[in-house]
Amino acid sequence: MKFELQYKRYSESAILIEWPPEISEEVLNDLLSYKNFLEKSTNELIVEVISAYSSLLVCYKYTIENVYSEISILKSHYSTNFECTNAKKRLWEIPVCYSTALAPDLKSFSSKKSLTIDEVISLHSTPIYTIYFIGFLPGFLYLGGLPKKLHLSRKATPSLTVKKGAVAIGGNQTGIYPSDSPGGWHVIGICPLDFFDPTLKKPCFFEPGDLIKFKPIDNLEYNAIRSKIIQNKYQLDPVVV
Repeated sequence: MKFELQYKRYSESAILIEWPPEISEEVLNDLLSYKNFLEKSTNELIVEVISAYSSLLVCYKYTIENVYSEISILKSHYSTNFECTNAKKRLWEIPVCYSTALAPDLKSFSSKKSLTIDEVISLHSTPIYTIYFIGFLPGFLYLGGLPKKLHLSRKATPSLTVKKGAVAIGGNQTGIYPSDSPGGWHVIGICPLDFFDPTLKKPCFFEPGDLIKFKPIDNLEYNAIRSKIIQNKYQLDPVVV
């Protein structure tokens, strides 16, 4: 499926390509297929292609002298040189401890949504989520697929510190904080994994287009996994689907 795209100069050395402003898997698959094509193209002047929900930022090595010419080339590539592919995806099972002792907003969140805590846990851990892009903080996954029953506006007053690993809901999204950070989302769980390690060749092992399934664990399991991670004895492997 081809979309009507918008192209515009973003900086002296970057062009922004925009899809329709919606969070959908159709847009994501098309966007990532085009991103993959550009990254494998023979144009050595393109040094990086960055994806978001419905846009790509194409970064060039040097100042773009003739932006209209370069946009014309990008348009031609999109219309004739590549096809959107539905490649196999990686499914990651992510352990989450939904404990009121570790998740400071779980009780208030369930009350505001007129749900029991068990209902919140079931609703949150049942879907398979899609990673749309990674941003805000290094390793922060923007996930699509949160059930409507769990949609809730962000806090009126953000928390000054949200702990690393916090699993939270904000609006129609859910995500995991990869490091301690201020934040306005409702924390309903905690994950023992490290989502960003700058010492590794690939600091974040997730990629846009990957799938996420949350697996409820108890406090003992959380502590056991966290201990293995600290000792570098825990391996998380995806399933290809």
